[in-house]
Amino acid sequence: MNQDTRLSLTVNGEEREIEIDPRATLVDALRDRVGLTGTKKGCDRGECGACTVLVDGRRVLSCLTLAVTVGGAEITTIEGLAGEDGEPHPVQRAFLESDAFQCGFCTPGQVLSAVGCIAEGHAGSPDEIREWMSGNLCRCAAYPQIVAAVSKAAVR
Repeated sequence: MNQDTRLSLTVNGEEREIEIDPRATLVDALRDRVGLTGTKKGCDRGECGACTVLVDGRRVLSCLTLAVTVGGAEITTIEGLAGEDGEPHPVQRAFLESDAFQCGFCTPGQVLSAVGCIAEGHAGSPDEIREWMSGNLCRCAAYPQIVAAVSKAAVR
């Protein structure tokens, strides 16, 4: 018999108290307990990047991260990127302007990975962007537009 654990998470600036199985991943906590479904569950093995979120500003694959390990950290999901006035984040705007999505399934993870990539200083050239964004897969092959969007957002 498994006993749920009480966990306090700060998600998109808001404190959330949840009861969760201590073996639950962050993607499951966000989607099933917090109710934020923007973070996608793709491969569930850390291979596709669809579940990428920011934990204390760093890119994290939420399908490989136990939720209990990020208590006290600041978690940012795609729902938390827009400004308080609802204005899209510069990376979100660049993705729209560059048509950097097709089906949209990978887009939340791509956008959050791009935010992290830029913050880490890894957006100096198309080759560098391709290398540092390589953990995020797009089945629709929108890679040229994604690289263009990251380049555009990096200069803003």
